[in-house]
Amino acid sequence: MELMSRSPQRLLFAALAAGFLFAGCNRIIPTDLRPLDQAGMWYQSIEDLRKLDPTDAEVAQLVLVRRAGMSDAGCLELVRIARSRQKPFDSGEAVASLLRVRISEPGVLELARLDQLGLWVGEAQAIRLAGLSEDIVMTVARRRASGQPSLSGAALAQLKNVGVSEPDMLALLNRGASDAEAQKIVAARHRAATPAGFVRQRGRLRR
Repeated sequence: MELMSRSPQRLLFAALAAGFLFAGCNRIIPTDLRPLDQAGMWYQSIEDLRKLDPTDAEVAQLVLVRRAGMSDAGCLELVRIARSRQKPFDSGEAVASLLRVRISEPGVLELARLDQLGLWVGEAQAIRLAGLSEDIVMTVARRRASGQPSLSGAALAQLKNVGVSEPDMLALLNRGASDAEAQKIVAARHRAATPAGFVRQRGRLRR
């Protein structure tokens, strides 16, 4: 009888032991944060990041960002912004590309908060490479984020090429001008630059 009374206890103990053994064999391997140290992030910043429980993929993205010049505080903020949306931080290449065309760190962080680090980043780069300022980029981004109409990067580049000033471009953006309106302005500038009735002559000049 005593042997039989002990059997359930032995079975319970065996089940618990097996459970602990299984958990030990399948414990989660901690994320390797050493690449961030190699990228120049300070120890305390790495410890602060550890509290956000980053994945290996997120660490790889942050290495890209850190090497492109983002500060430790900026890297942490990017992860916090992603966490606020219950998403992983996966925009490292986009952020690095913006930094390379001299979008400032505060500008990049605002773009992240506006959720404008997607496919539009390529157009933002083109705007900067066309010689237009960060103010233009941010104005377009804010309008896009709020669902308001905005000029495309191509239209803005054309306006710049015909001599439209940045204050005038900002005014066009802020009143919701369309690409079609921009094309009319470009065409008018071209007409104004061409002398009326001018006909180009071909052939050699007579002496």
